[in-house]
Amino acid sequence: MADGTVRARCRRCGAEEEIPAWNIINAQENPELRADLLEGKLFLWTCPRCGSDNLIKYPLLYHDPAQKLLLWLTDGVPEVEARMAETIASEEGLQDYSARIVDTPGEMMEKIKIAEAGLDDVAMEICKYVTAQEMGKTDVDFKFFRLEGADRRILLTYPEGGEMQVVGTGFSVYEDAAGIVGRNPELTVHGLVRVNDAWLAGHIR
Repeated sequence: MADGTVRARCRRCGAEEEIPAWNIINAQENPELRADLLEGKLFLWTCPRCGSDNLIKYPLLYHDPAQKLLLWLTDGVPEVEARMAETIASEEGLQDYSARIVDTPGEMMEKIKIAEAGLDDVAMEICKYVTAQEMGKTDVDFKFFRLEGADRRILLTYPEGGEMQVVGTGFSVYEDAAGIVGRNPELTVHGLVRVNDAWLAGHIR
């Protein structure tokens, strides 16, 4: 059972309804919720009046002890983000976690996939940046999808023409990106922060 509710409003007809919402998900204790999150079910609401599907965002803390991963889906209030960062920094045993702020359910799903693939999200941002430059699609929102095959080819998705497209890149691109991270201490992330394309842009000279 959900541990809270959120008020949802239909983007099409304007109908409103209180729907179940989760405040915290522990992937180890509730694997079924992890699965629902990755399938997008936790953020999808079907309007009972017109039948439209709506993406509903609400604050959520995702905790995976096995991956040492903490993700905070924020409501964008700086004071709340600062308090959450202070709380996580003071918690015993969380200092070696990857702790990230994400702004959308899609970003949260991507961070989970990256961690569960055994990859580093900073290196993945560089990998996505390189792919975007090579394809000439610097204004496109690339997302990590999965590793494929024995050579661990990286599959990325991006929206185009109203549909999701898939592009593959060699794992060597990621390995080169990981090498860049290892050689540049300023790319080492500490505390609860955003790691996305905007963050990377501030570190590329």
